[in-house]
Amino acid sequence: MNSSKGFALVTGGTSGIGYELAKLLAKDRYDLVIVARDETDLNRVADEFEEQYGVRVIIIAKDLFDTENAFALYNEVKEKNIDIDILINDAGQGQYGEFKDTDIRRELDIISLNISSLVIITKLFLRDMISRGSGKIMNLSSIASKTPGPWHSVYHGTKAFVQSFTEAIRSELKDSGVTITALLPGATATDFFHKADMLDSKIVQEETLYDAADVAKDGYQALMDGDDMVVSGFKNKMQVAMSNVTPDSLLADQMKKKQEPSRKPQSKGS
Repeated sequence: MNSSKGFALVTGGTSGIGYELAKLLAKDRYDLVIVARDETDLNRVADEFEEQYGVRVIIIAKDLFDTENAFALYNEVKEKNIDIDILINDAGQGQYGEFKDTDIRRELDIISLNISSLVIITKLFLRDMISRGSGKIMNLSSIASKTPGPWHSVYHGTKAFVQSFTEAIRSELKDSGVTITALLPGATATDFFHKADMLDSKIVQEETLYDAADVAKDGYQALMDGDDMVVSGFKNKMQVAMSNVTPDSLLADQMKKKQEPSRKPQSKGS
């Protein structure tokens, strides 16, 4: 069995980009702490990685929609006497629909998950990394962070926060030995769109979705290189470049056309 390079913690590590990032870490001989809500999924992934890569996998079932569980996650890791060398904040969700119609309670939960829990986890583990003079953090941002998002307004807003927050901390961390990287994927073939009730949107129905494994490889390379951010996919790079020189009002109108339902419901009697 290969000796471990240390411990990496991945939230949302049982599916999608988080799972693929956890797999790359396991291949690279990092022991893992994987965090998700479903214990069955956690056990399945832990068994897979331990058997396939010979790494140690610790599972922690936590619902990070509740911000108190973000504090509890940190405390549980400390109680196990584990130092986290790499932190990947992947857990996140969205809700599809026009803002006037969507469920405000669900949106507040999404803000708690995408922003509040991410901030808590980042702060607590970052302090430990700074005291040791080493560590790497990756926050899952999105190309959504660069564009207002009609039909997905709260999600886009949370990712704009994550992107700004990550870049600000990166500046503070210069010469600390700790790096923080933002990964900006575009529309990727994961369970995200199902959870967001977004399967009927044009972006899902009419566009080619990126492969989660490819996105993870781009992110992993940037994380290991200590880059500030990486936009995964050529088309997404072009979209971000255009967003930097296009007025927000026009970007919002363009995104509305991309994200509106693919098939408008027919009116009664038509």
